[in-house]
Amino acid sequence: MAETKILVVEDEIAVRELLHATLTKVGYSVCLAGNADEARDIVTCDEIHLLLLDWMLPGMSGLDFAKWLKRDQQLAAMPVILLTARDEENFKVQGLEAGVDDYVTKPFSTRELLARIKAVLRRSGNDAAEIVRTHLGLEIDLSQHRVLAGNQFVPLGPTEFKLLHFFMTHQERVYSRSQILDMVWGRNVYIEERTVDVHIRRLRKALEPHGYQELVQTVRGVGYRFSEQPG
Repeated sequence: MAETKILVVEDEIAVRELLHATLTKVGYSVCLAGNADEARDIVTCDEIHLLLLDWMLPGMSGLDFAKWLKRDQQLAAMPVILLTARDEENFKVQGLEAGVDDYVTKPFSTRELLARIKAVLRRSGNDAAEIVRTHLGLEIDLSQHRVLAGNQFVPLGPTEFKLLHFFMTHQERVYSRSQILDMVWGRNVYIEERTVDVHIRRLRKALEPHGYQELVQTVRGVGYRFSEQPG
């Protein structure tokens, strides 16, 4: 499965956990660091597609870390979004001069942050999250809003598309019907849990001609999971 991996460097635990939950919910793979030393270890050992970097870090500041990153020949191309409570023009200029790709002022809306992340990834050519695929060949292309089984188009309704995307970006874990409702339909939508069963059946029916229906597995008494391993 192709995933865009984002490293969040933030010393405030609550903010770090919020960013982790927000980014994983929309399909990004997320690594976490609380300071520049931890971030340095991660970026030198793992493939990171974007760095979400807080300015005010203990020890080396986020700005100085960004400068270090841009001086490294192997890491200089990594896109960086700087997070800070400082919104004065001077600070923005410092960040841009350090080579960061964008600048988001705290407090920020989730919608704005995700839009900026997507824009930076698109400009850098690192938006692997546009395409999500299983090892067995089932693929979702988010930019074209279509599903392919091998080279064959799989027609899905909008809810089944969202449901499949959720499952493919949250493989192996078992989710209850109420959790699936919250994650796919949203927390403010009040519908019966058996609605999930209806759409699961429709999704399986659409996948069946291509041999992928068994990937959506029922876990008796609990809910559903998506797995490439036999249930």
